[in-house]
Amino acid sequence: MNGEDNQAPDTLIDLLNQLAEPERPAPVSMLPQTAGWLVLAILILVLIAYLVFRIWRRWRAAAYRRAALDELVQAGDDPVAVADVLRRTALAAWPRSKVAGLTGGDWLAFLDATGDGRFSYGPGRAIVHAPYGRGARPVPGLGEAAKRWVRGHKVEDAT
Repeated sequence: MNGEDNQAPDTLIDLLNQLAEPERPAPVSMLPQTAGWLVLAILILVLIAYLVFRIWRRWRAAAYRRAALDELVQAGDDPVAVADVLRRTALAAWPRSKVAGLTGGDWLAFLDATGDGRFSYGPGRAIVHAPYGRGARPVPGLGEAAKRWVRGHKVEDAT
C-alpha cells in the first residue's frame, strides 16, 4: 500500500463518525394547503350556526309550554286552575279566533284532537264546568292529563 493517508477505518464507530448529518426537513404546516378545506370549514361553521339558531328558536317557541307546566305543578288536580291554564296555553299556541269561542264538548273535542285524546272521557271532563264552579273538588288524574296535553299538543295550522 503506497498511500497511507487513505487508511481504512478499524471499527464500526469510526465508520459511523464519517457519516454526514442529514439536513432537517422544513416544519410541516398545520394550515390546509388547498381552498377546498377552507370552503369546507366555512360550510361546517355555517351549518353549526344554523343548527344553534334553530335550537334557540325552538326553545323560545316552547316557552309557553314550560310556563304552563310550572303552573300545572302549582294547580295540582284543581279543575278550576287546570281549566284556566289549558285555556291560556291554547290561546298562546293557536289564534284567538280558533280557540276563544270553544266551550263544553267542543272545547274537549279540540283538546282531544290536538293532544292525546283523553279529555272527552275520564278526569278531563271536569274542566267543562270548572270555570263556573269556584271551589270545585280536586279530580284525581286531571293534572297529569293536562301536563300530557301541554307537553304533546301539536299545532298543525296557526291560521
